[in-house]
Amino acid sequence: MATVLVLNGPNLGRLGTREPDVYGAGTLDDLRAVLREDAPDLEIDLRQTDTEGELLGWLHGAADSGEPVILNAGAWTHYSYALRDAVSLVTKAGGTVIEVHLSNPHAREEFRHTSVISAVSTGVIAGFGFESYRMALAFIRRNAR
Repeated sequence: MATVLVLNGPNLGRLGTREPDVYGAGTLDDLRAVLREDAPDLEIDLRQTDTEGELLGWLHGAADSGEPVILNAGAWTHYSYALRDAVSLVTKAGGTVIEVHLSNPHAREEFRHTSVISAVSTGVIAGFGFESYRMALAFIRRNAR
């Protein structure tokens, strides 16, 4: 069974209780269940970390394994050049990284308008809550190697 990595950055472990008006009421466990229901033929490996180095290590592993990645990097999206370099390693190796956001960063504070990872990601989906992840998964099911 093929694996899809669903990687989540800082504060996303607080989904369901953190600003539900912005991020929704669903938890990461709820998201995992939705994605598994959408793709019973795939292994959904959903992870969350508040440690940037851990996220970088997971992306390095994806660069080596070729596993496709759905990535919600949280706040690191806006300033982590180390993360940008790790995403680039995956895509330059022929892998897929779909950048996702629950909310629409462009409708929020100005500092959220810039993503340093978008230019090296395969694509970006934002503003649709859990649907952002579902759309990314649908793309991967149709197009990833």
